[in-house]
Amino acid sequence: MDASLQRELERLRQAPIAEIRRKYRELFAEEPRSRHKQSLFRHVAWRMQARAEGGLSGRARQRAYSLAEEADLRVLPPREALDPITVAPVRRRAASYDRRIPSPGNTLTREFRGHSVTVKIVQSGFEYQGRVYGSLSAIAFEVTGTRWNGLAFFGLTRRGGKERV
Repeated sequence: MDASLQRELERLRQAPIAEIRRKYRELFAEEPRSRHKQSLFRHVAWRMQARAEGGLSGRARQRAYSLAEEADLRVLPPREALDPITVAPVRRRAASYDRRIPSPGNTLTREFRGHSVTVKIVQSGFEYQGRVYGSLSAIAFEVTGTRWNGLAFFGLTRRGGKERV
């Protein structure tokens, strides 16, 4: 590691959290999710060193990706995933949804106190009486006036491997 990078890292180590967060935004092109100074500093230092030293070789990066694909880990990347070395956008799969919720275009119906509650599943959430809600729980609250698990209210929870009706 060259002397100028080492001096910059020492300066950042002593810097206030606001400056480390600014540097994080500059290096990662996203808002830092943490407010822990030491953790942010480590991420920033790693990125600065990777850029200065050239990062992983293409072969090492490919091997790391193949190991990660084989691992039984669930990793949720940021909304706009970036390659850690090149800071270029990475294509990511479509967001996974709860399998218990039918795909957009379908409807859910539930009888509640003599009234039929019909909800249309749309791309941006759930439509009920002309309004779009972000969750089924919000609709259940609107209908009942009490807090409900939306999946349970619409009979989408599973017990013993079978769906309840």
